[in-house]
Amino acid sequence: MFQVLACGAAIVTLSMGIRHGFGLWLQPVTQEMGWTRQSFALAIAIQNLSWGLIGIFVGMVADRFGAFRVLVGGAALYGLGLAGMALSPTPTLFALTAGVLIGAAQAGTTYAVIYGVLGRQIAPERRSWAMGVAAAAGSFGQFLMVPVEGWLIASLGWQQALLALALMVLLIVPLAFGLREPGFHGSAPARRDQTIAQALGEAFRYPSFLLLTAGYFVCGFQVVFIGVHMPSYLRDHGLSPQVASYSLALIGLFNVFGTYIAGTLGQHMPKRRILAFIYFARAVVITVFLLVPLSPLSVYVFSAVMGALWLSTVPPTNATIAQIFGVQHLSMLGGFVFFSHQVGSFMGVWLGGYLYDRTGSYDVVWYIAIGLGIFAGLVNLPVKEAPIRRAAPLPA
Repeated sequence: MFQVLACGAAIVTLSMGIRHGFGLWLQPVTQEMGWTRQSFALAIAIQNLSWGLIGIFVGMVADRFGAFRVLVGGAALYGLGLAGMALSPTPTLFALTAGVLIGAAQAGTTYAVIYGVLGRQIAPERRSWAMGVAAAAGSFGQFLMVPVEGWLIASLGWQQALLALALMVLLIVPLAFGLREPGFHGSAPARRDQTIAQALGEAFRYPSFLLLTAGYFVCGFQVVFIGVHMPSYLRDHGLSPQVASYSLALIGLFNVFGTYIAGTLGQHMPKRRILAFIYFARAVVITVFLLVPLSPLSVYVFSAVMGALWLSTVPPTNATIAQIFGVQHLSMLGGFVFFSHQVGSFMGVWLGGYLYDRTGSYDVVWYIAIGLGIFAGLVNLPVKEAPIRRAAPLPA
């Protein structure tokens, strides 16, 4: 268990840590290349959509053949995508590299794949806790990597900083060796009691799966809008780039505690209540942030509180899916729910850039984020967490 947790957490730390810092590149890239914010935002929006869509199929491959090959391929794509992001001369090529390539890479190196391993290798009574540890690692990656990325941009320039990260992300390859699983030797797939079609049909006929999927859309909308556009929002209001870097780092630091606590609480109380609380609390926190005068102190307080709620939806959502449907198709089903998250991410980041270019303000998107938080809190309350009852197979 220690090996699986340590290697899985390290991979998520690196992959998610790099990803959380992309907002720091918005102004350097658009100013030097002469692009609009919408052009940059569209590439990151495509990244999130690519991550979600490709993640479904990556989950199928990981469930069938194990996580190791998926992680190695994802690391290679990540390095290529970061290098391409640095060298793209046009918004179209930037969208293909920063968007499609890196999105595919993230599908193969983040939560759906790692959670599939944890679900299969860790006992149910510790599963939610283990998922909380992995999610906390992703948050620690944000705390660790965002200041590093800010320092690299300041020291090397934005292009050389991306090339340095392209080399760094290849550390995922040796870490993947620690996640090779029993039962996935050679090309022989593990035994399955359900086909993919049967598992999908069962999930999409089950109302609680659809409610979890709807709630996850909101999570993606909120966190990616804030993560990408927050640095520019703060600079537009006269705050220094350092405030933006520290704010994103604080989100990561406090989400270490938030995700761990959410995962631990998921072992002892209904996960639907944890999820509803997180979404309602986000709506309140954003509202207060917009009402108080903007200052470095208000930004840091907002970042700390929002950080505690940031990715804390991930452990209870995935643990609920495992609890309802079992672990045989966990990566794939988690991938479908995460696709909804990434559609929300696409809308949050793209709408932020689009409305800013049209109105000169992010206000409308903040208001949408508040309304969606209330919606997500409401739809998670009726989720049923009990294992689904399946008809027993007839004896031969």
